Amino acid sequence: MSYGMTITLDQPFDRTMPAVKEALAGQGFGILTEIDMATTLRAKLGVDTTAQVILGACNPALAHRALLAEDSVGLLLPCNVVVRATGADRTVVEALDPAVMVGLTGNEALTPVAEEAAARLRAVLGALEQQLGG
Repeated sequence: MSYGMTITLDQPFDRTMPAVKEALAGQGFGILTEIDMATTLRAKLGVDTTAQVILGACNPALAHRALLAEDSVGLLLPCNVVVRATGADRTVVEALDPAVMVGLTGNEALTPVAEEAAARLRAVLGALEQQLGG
């Protein structure tokens, strides 16, 4: 099972990050967490890695519907979106496929929520490709 949706943009990381946040907001997602992996790994392990940020994106209405369908689905929230540099002018944007929630829980009541969340995340990726080029 594929667990992510991925696009590669011919843009630098620093230009891509704000565009990702804007595109997520355009689909009703707020950013609950932002983990800068390069900074964290440098501080904790003394290693240098390429720029990579994990965004914990949440659409409150979708999260609420998911929680109504499955009490413990909070373990699988928020939707993680990863932005990582793969070169000076190349950035990958990945989003966890919300269908994973249905597969892991076996709760088919989550299917409509997962489908809507996936459609919104695909719209985010599509907007990024249109704005920044793939």
